[in-house]
Amino acid sequence: MKQIENELVSSVLKDFKERQEARRPLELNWRLNMNFVIGNQFAEISPRGDIEDRGKQYFWQSREVYNHIAPILETRLSKLAKVKANAPVRPQTNDDGDVASAKLATKLLKAVSEENDFTGLLSKANTWSEITGSVFYKVVWDGDKGKALDLEKTVKEGDVRISVCSPFEIFPEDLAVADVDKQPSIMHVKVMSVEDVKSMWGVEVDGEEIGVFSFDNTSVAGGFGYSATVPRFVSEKKSDSVLVIEKYSKPTVDYPKGRLVIVAGDKLVFDGDLPFVNGEEGTRTYPFAKQHCLDALGSFFGSSVVERIIPVQRAYNTVKNRKHEFMNRIAMGVLAVEDGSVDTDNLEEEGLSPGKVLIYRQGSTPPIMMNAGQVPTEFSREEEKLLNEFVMISGVSEVTTYSQVPANVSSGTAISLLLEQDDTRISLTADSIRDAVRKIGKHIIRLYKQYAKTERIKRVAGENGEIEITCFKASDLNSEDIVFDTVNEIEDNVSTRRAMVYDLLKLGLFTDERGVMSNRTRAKLFEILGFGNWENGRDIDEAHINKAGRENLILEDDFITPDPVDNHAIHIDEHTRLAVSQRCQNDEAFKERVLRHITAHKEYSTLDSGIQNLEKQMGEI
Repeated sequence: MKQIENELVSSVLKDFKERQEARRPLELNWRLNMNFVIGNQFAEISPRGDIEDRGKQYFWQSREVYNHIAPILETRLSKLAKVKANAPVRPQTNDDGDVASAKLATKLLKAVSEENDFTGLLSKANTWSEITGSVFYKVVWDGDKGKALDLEKTVKEGDVRISVCSPFEIFPEDLAVADVDKQPSIMHVKVMSVEDVKSMWGVEVDGEEIGVFSFDNTSVAGGFGYSATVPRFVSEKKSDSVLVIEKYSKPTVDYPKGRLVIVAGDKLVFDGDLPFVNGEEGTRTYPFAKQHCLDALGSFFGSSVVERIIPVQRAYNTVKNRKHEFMNRIAMGVLAVEDGSVDTDNLEEEGLSPGKVLIYRQGSTPPIMMNAGQVPTEFSREEEKLLNEFVMISGVSEVTTYSQVPANVSSGTAISLLLEQDDTRISLTADSIRDAVRKIGKHIIRLYKQYAKTERIKRVAGENGEIEITCFKASDLNSEDIVFDTVNEIEDNVSTRRAMVYDLLKLGLFTDERGVMSNRTRAKLFEILGFGNWENGRDIDEAHINKAGRENLILEDDFITPDPVDNHAIHIDEHTRLAVSQRCQNDEAFKERVLRHITAHKEYSTLDSGIQNLEKQMGEI
């Protein structure tokens, strides 16, 4: 048995080394990208396979960096921050069961996102994606999260944990297979302390000092650190640490449930089935979702805009530095001195300062200033061309990068077209983010279907900011019948949405044949326009709509009498929708209770109208 474990560990370590060598050229490109973003723009990939600094050819050469990559990156990140971190869920059909399941799933995803600070995770992931081209989300079930089930608080009900994995941590088996789920196997490699290994798996391993690049508390095997806006390197030595390799293999004939092998240092700590039923049709697959900056055809990892801009940035730095060298030569001058005529050491040290008394040897030629000429106009033309190439390659115009309108553009329509072009270019990356969010949502729902066998309670924020308590279990979730839908927030912003709603209002598309807008429609319009709690009328209408929904659930098993304080018009609309649904039509007893409830609401409504008319008549008298 021990021999089999040793052979398995040896095969995993050998496989890791082979994948590491196969991925090394990509990793060098990622490291080069990160050097250019932080301003180390004279770095290059050496023939030895490392990142080295390109030295000066002459001591007097200017080597200033004019970093245009960082502001372009920050502009793209600010645009991508508009993409919502939550995934709204909509039912595939109008059946009440699908509608209820979709509403529950939406609340559940929102609660999980807030618990995991998914907005912050998305910001970090966008930074990784923009610099290296790819980033990965890991969605797992953490048994140490959730509500405690015993007095000692040692046993907990568990919950979903979402984390961001840099591309430095992911090692696929085939670099030419783009889809994560189609990879034969994937390795997740990270650095952990020996105490964490013992606490997690109960195995003692020998620690060693491992050099890593990290950001905050996230260690990256062979990677670099970053921040939400401008990345930074943090190199450190971690003592008493080991390399933990998690090898996920897809289901095969020999392993129908897949296989997960975890090696910490040189010891096997786990060997078993893939733990999560998170694939389509109840299958087991990898707990990863991938996000790209730009798709690279026939490659598992994506490409980044930074990689495309590096040649332009190098050329721009060269032009600016050569231009400044010319200007320095013109400003400082170049002296021609006859040999032995002056003290050259003093002249080199002090130069020709104003009022300087220059002593030269009698009978010799005095020093003269050589004509340095003028700065060639080609430098300025080339500089302008390179600035235009920054815009063309990055897809970020000067309107958004420099927060100013081009000098030759004065038309409002032209400015709108420039902004629209920026949004069009970056929408490819935004689509990848939404696809990743959609996949994460599916993973979350499927994990709850697998582990939430008994009833669980979640606290979620309601429409108006109030706290709601939601009780659910796995049977209440139906992920196979739910479509995870996300909106293109970059193109569909608040201003354009409001303008569209105002145009539709003018056309009268939200009113009935009498020109009257229902309370439900009014509440939905306030929600679409993004006014939130701005209108109290929306609050009370939404409350009545929610109350009617709760009454619909009660009517499935028992009759309930309407309250006199109900807005009977809203309740009648909500209950009528239930009465004509297929679920109600198939259950005569259920339908009879709903119709009785609607009739009671109508009686209250008639009584209220009679009282109002009587009060009106009394007021006239």
